[in-house]
Amino acid sequence: MKVAGIDVHKKVLMVVVVDASTPEEKAARRRFVTLPSELQRLLTWLQEQRVEEAVMESTAQYWRSVWLELEPHMRLHLAQAFSNRAPRGRKHDFKDAERLVRRLIADELILSFVPSGEQRIWRSMTRMKLQLTRDRVRLQNQIECLLEEMRIKLSMVVSNLLGASGLRILHALANGETDPEKLAQLGGERLQCTEEQLVDALTGRGQPVHGAMLALQLERLQVIDQQMEQLNRMIAAAMKPHQDAVMRLAEVPGFGVDSAQQIIAEVGARASTFASAAELTSWVGTCPGKEESAEQNHSSRSAKGNKYMRRVLNQAAHAAAAKKGSHFQIVFRRLLPRLGYQSAIWAVAHRLCRLVWKILHEGVRFIEHGAEIHPREKKKRAQMLARALRKLGYEVTITPINQLAPMPVV
Repeated sequence: MKVAGIDVHKKVLMVVVVDASTPEEKAARRRFVTLPSELQRLLTWLQEQRVEEAVMESTAQYWRSVWLELEPHMRLHLAQAFSNRAPRGRKHDFKDAERLVRRLIADELILSFVPSGEQRIWRSMTRMKLQLTRDRVRLQNQIECLLEEMRIKLSMVVSNLLGASGLRILHALANGETDPEKLAQLGGERLQCTEEQLVDALTGRGQPVHGAMLALQLERLQVIDQQMEQLNRMIAAAMKPHQDAVMRLAEVPGFGVDSAQQIIAEVGARASTFASAAELTSWVGTCPGKEESAEQNHSSRSAKGNKYMRRVLNQAAHAAAAKKGSHFQIVFRRLLPRLGYQSAIWAVAHRLCRLVWKILHEGVRFIEHGAEIHPREKKKRAQMLARALRKLGYEVTITPINQLAPMPVV
């Protein structure tokens, strides 16, 4: 069997072909440019060489076009670059490609998980939505900074600067309104402050240029909100065939529809790539680390893993630990005195990760085994989740679980 090693760069590809049965023989070498026509020539040459497998490094985003070109025709592997490092002073492009093949044959490379084409599209959409969310938070900080220059302390009396009341006031400021009493009248009834406090916070000394800058920022905010709404619809439409998996994950304390979609985009609708919950937690990086020497573990710090999953699980663990009466709150409070806050939260995230694998892989539903939850609170959460799912275009019917067909439980 022949194996190709591809050293990927932005403009060029250094390719070698090695016969796995006789690796000591001299490898065939060829250089290609990364233009589409050259990628076709690469595929033709590899087929002429009767290559069955190829391995390449995960160099920034430049490996993607090569992967997409070769994926339908041969088995591919994506190696993490640090596992193919050369000795200092001995780096060479063709030798790097040849080393990739020899270390793959010797099973010495750390390979990355590359999902299917459908799942890669899910990932692109959910990760783009994450970037838009971060842009929105950054823009909110910039708006607050601008208000400080105008000596307006709106964020002190309004809990959400970009909420309904805050946006009405901000748009009035951008349109040139400076009278604090007129601005205060735009505040809603739900504001947790008196009218006098709001008038005092809105008494500033802004200049016309501040209003013009605020108008530009609000226009950008509107564009971001529109794009996020469009992405929500696109993600919901793409995951419509896996609606049941989204609903089952969203039922878990700490999760919701948005976090369930992000998790499915990262691990798949059934987490079929991972043979066990332990494999998933190892890939995500929530399981305790092990640095053992002389029969002593010197560090239990978790290894690095998928940063998108770690972020979602960390946020979900905080929410689950704060959920009254939930099993995860009981676990968090039991571990808190011994581990401390941060480690206890991470232990909850580890349990959530194992639960994600079981729900997706085995198709079960989560049943709360914590303290007894009031039926009214249970009904309220079910209605909230159903409303969120219907907003995204899913069809939802609320049915008590004791009326469903018997299913395995967590």
